Amino acid sequence: MLISNLIYGLFNSAALSVMAIGFTLTFGISGVANFAYGAFYVLAAYSTWFLFNKLSFPYSLSALASILFVAVLGGLTYRFILLRIHGQKISEVIATFGIGLVILELLMHFAGGYGRELPTFTEQSVSIGHAYVDMHRIIIIILCGILVFSLWFFTHHTKTGLAFRGIAQEKRTALSLGINSDWIATLSVFLGAALAGIAAIAIFPLETVTTISGYTVMINALAVCIIGGMGSTTGLLMGSLLVGFAQKFTDIYIGSNYRMVVSLAAILLILFLKPSGLLG
Repeated sequence: MLISNLIYGLFNSAALSVMAIGFTLTFGISGVANFAYGAFYVLAAYSTWFLFNKLSFPYSLSALASILFVAVLGGLTYRFILLRIHGQKISEVIATFGIGLVILELLMHFAGGYGRELPTFTEQSVSIGHAYVDMHRIIIIILCGILVFSLWFFTHHTKTGLAFRGIAQEKRTALSLGINSDWIATLSVFLGAALAGIAAIAIFPLETVTTISGYTVMINALAVCIIGGMGSTTGLLMGSLLVGFAQKFTDIYIGSNYRMVVSLAAILLILFLKPSGLLG
C-alpha cells in the first residue's frame, strides 16, 4: 500500500511539473503571468478531440495540429494584445485572465457542459512491487524528465535559449547586444502555450475533458510555480513534489474534495513565509 501511494504521489508530482512547465517558462522569460494558460490547456484537448472524432484525423496528427494551434494563438495573443500593455502588471493579469475566460466560455457554448475523453497512449500496465501501474502514467513521468532536460539544454546550449536567459537576467544588457526582447517574449509565450498543449494531450486521457479543468490547471500551475519560485526550473520540480505528494496524501487521509484546498493553502503559506518561493 505504501509503495503504491508513493508511486502515485510521484506520478501526481510529474503530472504537475508537465502541467506547469509552460507557465513558468513564459513568466521566467517575458515576465508575463499568463492567466490564459489553463484555457490554452483545455483548448488543446478539445481541439484534439474534435479533429480526431469529428473530422477523423489520425490521433497523432490531431494532437500535433492542436499543439501548434494553441502555440500560434499564444504567440498572437502576446504580439497583438500583451505587447501593447507590456510592463503594466495589473493590465497584463486582467488581459490574460479575460482572454482565458473568453476561450473557456466559447468552449462551453460550442462544446456544451458535458465532458469529452481522449484515448490513452497504451492500455498496458506493469507491476512495481505489489502495485500495478498503467504505462500511460509511467510515460508521463518519463515525459516530465524529457521536458525538464530539454528546457535546461535549450536555455544553456542554444543561441535562442541563451537569448532567453539574457533577457530574463539582464534585459538592458541583452538589448545592447542586439537581442530583440519583443521577439523573445513572443516566442516564450508561443512555447509556453505549446507546452500547455503537450501537457493536455498527456494528462487528459486519464480524466474527462471539461472547461472547469482550465481553472483547476491554472491554480495548480500557480501553486507549483509560487512554491518553487517563479521562473525557476529546479523550483518547479521541488514545488511539484511538495504539492503532488500533499494532494495524494490529502486524497487518502482527508478526501479528494479537499485536493484544491491544499493547493490554495500552499500558495498562502509560501507567500506568508517566503514570497519569492523556495528557490525564487
